[in-house]
Amino acid sequence: MSEAFSKPCTAFAGHRLLVAGPLIEVALALKNAIASETATPILAFDDASGRVVDFDLRGSKAELIARLAQLPANTASPNMPSIKEESTSASNGETVGRGRPKLGVIAREVTLLPRHWDWLAAQSGGASATLRRLVEEARRSAGSTQEVRKAQEAAYRFMSAIAGDLPGFEEATRALFADDRARFKKQIVDWPKDVRDYAAKLAFGTDL
Repeated sequence: MSEAFSKPCTAFAGHRLLVAGPLIEVALALKNAIASETATPILAFDDASGRVVDFDLRGSKAELIARLAQLPANTASPNMPSIKEESTSASNGETVGRGRPKLGVIAREVTLLPRHWDWLAAQSGGASATLRRLVEEARRSAGSTQEVRKAQEAAYRFMSAIAGDLPGFEEATRALFADDRARFKKQIVDWPKDVRDYAAKLAFGTDL
């Protein structure tokens, strides 16, 4: 079975939550719903990105499942090329060993101003340990910022597709990108419950 089948999705009939679950279940539910509900617009959304999922619902259920099985599965991370460990030379001409290969430590030249070297020399653990710690802290900070932005964009895509004509939409959008949860929730409190709960879940990981 294709891994794409398990991709989490949520579908709405108008402003009403129709079904939420793995992609295959949502697709089959949409096929049944469209056969019985012709007047109400039905949209499905990718829970990870907030994007509208465009299903080809033609033909039988077996044909639908066969088409979905051809979808490429998401890859968690690309295969990283292996890094060849090499020795390098220290500034005094002595050969430095392979270091700690199990941790993937690689020796490379770093150019800093004298005051930077002075500061590093005063830190506990030495310059290398301090630099590694600073890099890890910067990575965590950048990762957190990227995750927030990703959630905001997912919520905005959903809101634009289904809630653009609801009261407070513009102010809710401003509050969303300002990361102002209280103001965001205040602006969408009068929206249909299913819409506001899903928007809040995409934006902040929690229902209203």
